[in-house]
Amino acid sequence: MRIYRFFVALLVAGTLQVAQAEVFEHTLSNGLKVIVKEDHRAPVVVQQIWYKAGSMDEITGKTGIAHVLEHLMFKGTKQVPAGEFSRRIAAAGGRENAFTSYDYTAYFQQLHKSKLPLAMRLESDRMHGLNLTDAEFSKEIKVVMEERRMRTDDDPHSLLQEKMMSVIFQEHPYQHPVIGWMSDLETLTAADAKAWYRQWYAPNNATLVIAGDVDASVVFKLAQRYYGNIPRQVLPIRRNFTEPAQLGIKHLAVKAPAELPQLVMSYHAPVLSKPAQDWQPYALEIMVGVLDGSESARLNKHLVREQQIASAVGVGYDSASRGPGLVTLEATPSTGKTIGEVEAALRQEIASLVKDGVSAEELQRVKAQVRAGEVYKLDSVFYQAMQIGQMESIGLGHKTLPLMLEKLQAVTAEQVQQVALTFLQDDNLTVAVLDPQPLDSNKKKITEGNRHARQ
Repeated sequence: MRIYRFFVALLVAGTLQVAQAEVFEHTLSNGLKVIVKEDHRAPVVVQQIWYKAGSMDEITGKTGIAHVLEHLMFKGTKQVPAGEFSRRIAAAGGRENAFTSYDYTAYFQQLHKSKLPLAMRLESDRMHGLNLTDAEFSKEIKVVMEERRMRTDDDPHSLLQEKMMSVIFQEHPYQHPVIGWMSDLETLTAADAKAWYRQWYAPNNATLVIAGDVDASVVFKLAQRYYGNIPRQVLPIRRNFTEPAQLGIKHLAVKAPAELPQLVMSYHAPVLSKPAQDWQPYALEIMVGVLDGSESARLNKHLVREQQIASAVGVGYDSASRGPGLVTLEATPSTGKTIGEVEAALRQEIASLVKDGVSAEELQRVKAQVRAGEVYKLDSVFYQAMQIGQMESIGLGHKTLPLMLEKLQAVTAEQVQQVALTFLQDDNLTVAVLDPQPLDSNKKKITEGNRHARQ
């Protein structure tokens, strides 16, 4: 067994090193950074263009404009009429979409490698030639408002999340929803969208990621051909937002039509700023794996299977973002159990982690899961591009990825116990409860969709 595990570790490490060695980058004279990840296992290519402009860059009263412009980017240019972008990609046998987050906005196409010039021609055209008309804006803003109604206002769990974020953050723009407040959407104009487009959609504020069965030197020539003549722009000065320390536990309850109650507990936590020197974010990642990394992790084992207090539990934390981090625990009480009982059980698990720490076996298991997870992700060309684009867009850079894996493997049991003690405390906590109200039988069931809801 020991020999087998040692072989797997070597295999994983070797796979990750080879994958990293196949990444090439070049920056065009206009500031566009082009990163190529060669993967020759299938004749497929992914193009992703990442703009470092998300909802956290919006100003008060204009929330939602980043997401609105994402929709409008499909509404045509002088060269490509509205609807033609998607039609041409589909005709080439490809798929395309986009997404907006707090930190960035990204657009992608996945198609046969021979169609990369087509994707580049279309994407570069709308980087600088978007045709923003009042008529198209008027139609699309209604689509976004309906999306908000369906995915937030009429979805109790999304509504709880939105209300909670607005309570957790006092000053940081993460307090605003990515889709925007409805009162802001109602007053946005085409001029607002044009201003956002002019401010942020520039080659020197973007990263072009190409992954798949390509040759990097050929990709760089294509990038120069299609993107190289787009002029760079003077970018707005970004404000460095901070969030003051929380001075006590916060509570909120949200009443909404729902079948079951839900408990959410969020703790402020640090994110990576200096990946080579930081240790707390890596320890927090391992801590989350101990609590909720698999079926055998503590919360599922104790609360769901053994005690049957919760029907579902989960823990989330992202160590890589432009803004502050959160460790979030969620749970749904089992039939006959209360929110209070679930919260007490979660608190007991936290207390146990702080008091007794983690075992060597747990630590080894979580680290093995991290290694295996990275190997599995390499099966997806799209995900390989996603990793690169995300890291570049938040300012850490794709070269940080192997370092992050090394640092995760170096986390000690003592460090996991220390971050639990430091950050999982009440003065750092916001507790939110979904108080279920009677369901309206006339409303259609809301289903989970993609992050982008272009209609």
